[in-house]
Amino acid sequence: MVNPANLDLFKFPIGAFVKKDAYGADEFNSLIKDIENAPAAYKKLAGSIQIEDFSKTYRPASWNIQQLIHHVADIQLLHFLRMKRALTESDYQEVTLINMDGWVSTPDGSHAPIEDSLLMLEGITKRYVYLIRSLSDEQLQIAYFHPLRAFDINQAQAVAMSAWHLKHHLAHINLALQG
Repeated sequence: MVNPANLDLFKFPIGAFVKKDAYGADEFNSLIKDIENAPAAYKKLAGSIQIEDFSKTYRPASWNIQQLIHHVADIQLLHFLRMKRALTESDYQEVTLINMDGWVSTPDGSHAPIEDSLLMLEGITKRYVYLIRSLSDEQLQIAYFHPLRAFDINQAQAVAMSAWHLKHHLAHINLALQG
């Protein structure tokens, strides 16, 4: 059972996302590599999980491993969509949001084979990384408002948030497997 005093360690095992004003070239390239390498890390970890373990959770009332894998693929697609909209729609001023709990509760989010989402994650990540690497410094500064986080976020910061998100849920899966 999770000790309530340690709940934040289970909610944010790698710490909460911290937005920086700027990222140096090496740091930004490292973030891109984190995104690029994430599908292989998820595939490797998922390949070592027994079918009965996909229902394990990392804390009480949290999503299970299967839902987490589907969620990560969905959000990777969402991050790509947000970036494309910010780059192509001059009136894109507020981030596209989804009902994450609703999405993980749909039949595909809770019961579809994880291989489908692993394949989706791999494919969308290739396109996303290609797009990120093509952005100019000016394009990386295109920003929009994130109402849930209550701050403006530019494309460089969105890349950092995407890299954090992938590591965040990989850590959740590892916690679930330990429990």
